[in-house]
Amino acid sequence: MPTSALHVARTGLEAQDARMRVIANNLANIGTTGFKRDRVDFATLAYQEQRVAGQASTGQTAFAVGLNLGTGVQVQGTSRISTNGTLNRTDNPFDLALDGDGFFQVELPPGGQIGFTRAGNFALANDGTLITAQGYALQPPVQIPAGAQSISVAPDGTISALTPGNTEPTLLGQLTVASFVNPAGLRAIGDNFLVETAASGPAELGFAGENGRGQIRQGMLEASNVNVVEELVEMIEAQRAYEINSKMVSAVDEMLRNANQTL
Repeated sequence: MPTSALHVARTGLEAQDARMRVIANNLANIGTTGFKRDRVDFATLAYQEQRVAGQASTGQTAFAVGLNLGTGVQVQGTSRISTNGTLNRTDNPFDLALDGDGFFQVELPPGGQIGFTRAGNFALANDGTLITAQGYALQPPVQIPAGAQSISVAPDGTISALTPGNTEPTLLGQLTVASFVNPAGLRAIGDNFLVETAASGPAELGFAGENGRGQIRQGMLEASNVNVVEELVEMIEAQRAYEINSKMVSAVDEMLRNANQTL
């Protein structure tokens, strides 16, 4: 019935609107450190089964094909694409990038929940603790002594520095990197942070470079993995799909108008 086609087209409009929103968010975060682009996944809605394939058509024969009418489309979910972004040199000793898989850990207020991030633009608190731009402490905590010079972070996360009164570098600690069985299952909470869920599984901690974890690059930051050309192509496809569904609404409306004038 034409009315059903209207509702099917409506689901297409809503789905493409959601797709455009995801594309807009990707493009808005193109300059966000460590941002990972999202992709929309679609799924068909329920089918109205008016005839089942194989159902008896006569006493001796059966229908070769069924008669199933779809009711539209829905957004199944958004998938985070975890490919690495470009590593850009900053020469800031507290800027850290992960060259490969894994996440830095920080303690989020209130309650000390652990957040995970790819944004390694860290800084020093007034007590020498390594913190994020929001003031959240890196986990496990790393403290840089007052007056320390030539701070060095090795690819495996080992931190050393020349401290006052010493001529040889002093070992200050080693960063740990979190990894997940299903990183796509992490929940984004804003401010470049993700938190674990039942889908992601618990964080598996280890040192950089171990068991598939990426190595740490000091003095570099990871750019977002948004590709402008790819997003523009997605945007054009979504726009065309939206137009087609709009034309479907107009066509059905015209059919209804003709039916009202004729009958």
